[in-house]
Amino acid sequence: MIVPGSASQEVAAALAAELDEPLAPVEYERFADGEQLVRVPETDDRAVVVASTVSDRAHVELLQLQDAARQQADEVVTVVPYMGYGRQDQAFEAGEPVSARAVARAISTGTDRVLTVNPHEPAVRDFFDVPCEPVDAAGRLADPLPALSEPLFLSPDAGAVGIAETVRDAHGAGEVDYFEKHRLSDTEVEIQPSDAATADRDVVLVDDIVATGSTMSTAISQLEAPARVFVTCVHPLLAADARTKLANAGVDAVYGTDTVERAVSAVSAAPAIAERL
Repeated sequence: MIVPGSASQEVAAALAAELDEPLAPVEYERFADGEQLVRVPETDDRAVVVASTVSDRAHVELLQLQDAARQQADEVVTVVPYMGYGRQDQAFEAGEPVSARAVARAISTGTDRVLTVNPHEPAVRDFFDVPCEPVDAAGRLADPLPALSEPLFLSPDAGAVGIAETVRDAHGAGEVDYFEKHRLSDTEVEIQPSDAATADRDVVLVDDIVATGSTMSTAISQLEAPARVFVTCVHPLLAADARTKLANAGVDAVYGTDTVERAVSAVSAAPAIAERL
């Protein structure tokens, strides 16, 4: 049985349909003091909890869902379509926590295994105390793309080239290149332009996460006379005015998956997740 978190209704429903498994009718409540309560009236022998941890509240809810499912199921599998705090994989200054490790350990206490979709830092899987398997949903991003002319798939840095190659391969044609990126702060990046020719070509910018939109907007400003520009990402966080930044930068369309449910979630990660279940 698929047990959905409140922030992952779409991907959980798509996964239930993909696996032909029932979807648990989870009940959500909130007490007067602000504390939340979840209720899972019933489940099968295997409970698959599906919950993106897009906020601190979602983290707590995930732990509650796991605990409720554990009381009835023989096996609990936790699917984290988007893992919050996953980018805090080290202590950047003395006295800081390794937040990804703390979160992973907490999640591990209530499950038998974990699946997480395209973690920003693959090494975070080692923080879990139970088996943690990656799911690659990047290939799904090729589906909503229109017919492209001489496509160039660009990643904003070398670390995302693999994702760009996956999208290109799923699309079936095109070149792949990347920018040199130097992060100045959480919202400021410096990008060195790619050598690839972009004039009169359709350019598809590919990354695992679009958070503030600053990296993508800066990358777009480095392109020379592209025909059209598309932004694709597995996790469309699009915090604050990120979508406005991309629109002002001249993006023709933005496509993401439903690991984070946004208006741009044009395709589901469920088929990729189902393959691992």
